[in-house]
Amino acid sequence: MRILHLSDTHVSREPGPDSEGVDTRDSLRRILADCAELPGLDALVVTGDIADDGSPEAYRDVRDMVLKFVADRGIPAILTTGNHDERAAFTAALGTGHLDAGGADRPERRLDGDERAAVTTVDGHRIVTLDSLVPGKGYGLISAAQLAWLRGVLAEPAPHGTILAFHHPPVAVPGVAVQAALGLRNGDELAVAIAGSDVRLILCGHFHLQLFGMLAGVPVWVTPGVVTRIDLTATPGTERAVKGASATLVDLGGPHSPVFHTLHARDPLAGETAYEIDERELAAVIAELGPPA
Repeated sequence: MRILHLSDTHVSREPGPDSEGVDTRDSLRRILADCAELPGLDALVVTGDIADDGSPEAYRDVRDMVLKFVADRGIPAILTTGNHDERAAFTAALGTGHLDAGGADRPERRLDGDERAAVTTVDGHRIVTLDSLVPGKGYGLISAAQLAWLRGVLAEPAPHGTILAFHHPPVAVPGVAVQAALGLRNGDELAVAIAGSDVRLILCGHFHLQLFGMLAGVPVWVTPGVVTRIDLTATPGTERAVKGASATLVDLGGPHSPVFHTLHARDPLAGETAYEIDERELAAVIAELGPPA
């Protein structure tokens, strides 16, 4: 099983460079073009922040680019919501986010209601998407309704196990306050829900950097962003993002599974600073978008 894992495309209504000098549509085109020769792909997974502004135009353009990539390979595209996404606009363009190679919304199972949670099985590997979006906030939460639904899904094991995909990571780099504040707030509840199940891997985004950790013995992989990559060599307490689209190639099922390889687009601007936020500005972001005190 081979997955191309992308996250955080952050496409907006207006084409061209954004306020940080990043052309988000071009970033997505570049990483997809540079991944065109990857052999043996079975699925494309995009873990949230599809649109930066929740606009229909952004979802339409991402959908068109993603579907062109998967149609050429006859594989599904599986997308989740992120904190920048707007559920109604996401649903209008992408349905549950479980699209077949022809663009049809074809999950084998879905959660009733507005939250975007669904199931697709690819060659015996069950991919379950969850919706960690908390409208108007930067942190994530998987609702009690989703956790109950997930337990029902996991009650019957899949032939080759289950992969969970959602936006907000339940792991963080120690000492990075913004990750601690704006990650998944109820990872402990998720850990209880998946305990003893066939969940083999959790795929996330949101942090715009590559990160590996464990949740209840399950590997958690955070892929770097398509729009920018956070550079943790910046002064502690500040944040610096650099240009250059990235993605991850995930291999499952072999003797060393799971295996992760980070991919970087051949972008002449890669590594250039997109933005820098000082300690005071970052604290304000945490206060505004983080959980209640």
